[in-house]
Amino acid sequence: NKIKAVNAATFDLQAGCTGSVYALITAWHFISTGFYDNALIIGAETLSKFVDWTDRNTCILFGDGAGAAVLKADQEKGILSGCLIGDGSNDDLIMLPAGLSKNPASHETVEKKMHYVKMKGNEVFKLAVKHMKRTSVKTLGKCNLSVEDVDCFIPHQANIRIISALTRVLKIKKDKVFINLDKYGNTSAASVMIALDEAVKEGKIKNGDIVVLTAFGAGLTSGSIVLKWLK
Repeated sequence: NKIKAVNAATFDLQAGCTGSVYALITAWHFISTGFYDNALIIGAETLSKFVDWTDRNTCILFGDGAGAAVLKADQEKGILSGCLIGDGSNDDLIMLPAGLSKNPASHETVEKKMHYVKMKGNEVFKLAVKHMKRTSVKTLGKCNLSVEDVDCFIPHQANIRIISALTRVLKIKKDKVFINLDKYGNTSAASVMIALDEAVKEGKIKNGDIVVLTAFGAGLTSGSIVLKWLK
């Protein structure tokens, strides 16, 4: 309503910290099939409302933020490939224990602090590195590219240990990895959108560059997308 997009179809897409990558790939397919010509993707989070400020496993990690991107039909391909995966066997590693239909809100759930983000950090670390490596390599392979072809690598800004480990296992040069985690913390679905915007503004991404966005989040979910940056 505020942006006067009165003719646009709108819907929410929930995929935790992978949300923006899921949304970008969804919009890409809408456009590539001719269903729509333009799409506005917004990743926005206010995680400060969902963290227990006495729980240092979570409260020191997360931040609030929002980022957006406009996609449009074009003769030249800007999105080269994408990959999404889900792993429901580990859905308890990052979660809100209560508040929805499985465990509705009650006095008991509030008293037990079950409406705050709960995370098993060590397990998340291992799977985040594993799945972001997997989807990044698979996505690059789909368009016959390798890690060496990447000009700018933008991982979900989860924490510096995960980013460092992922960079190491993928053997990506550190100067190709964009990090702004120190400014905002983990802003979940907004993370890669904010980082992409800042990377462009700082001149880290130039016309024709190959850019990889990769993310991992609750669900568990993971995904990567390869872009050829077109001004």
